[in-house]
Amino acid sequence: MSFRSRLVETRKKRNISQAELASRVGLHSNALGRYERGEAIPSVEVATKLASELEISLDYLTGLSDIEIDRVLLDRIHDITSLPEEDRSNIFKVIDALIRDYKASNK
Repeated sequence: MSFRSRLVETRKKRNISQAELASRVGLHSNALGRYERGEAIPSVEVATKLASELEISLDYLTGLSDIEIDRVLLDRIHDITSLPEEDRSNIFKVIDALIRDYKASNK
């Protein structure tokens, strides 16, 4: 999916108008419309602001990832990465066990 498609889809999913999103990131709504129609490509700075306002990763918005990671999950990942190595390891063991059990029960 393209940048413009992800931008439109995510904005609509969040029930945000073009004018509102443009205002939040400091754009004119015509500029946002050009991004959504694929007539222009935003700078990295503007794309970062759009991703932040839409609470998604820049990787998802730009198509580098197909996984839509929301702000809550990103914040949790950030919290985990700031823990000591032993604590991170224990958290990942629990997560790995939960994923393994989920996969086993859904076969």
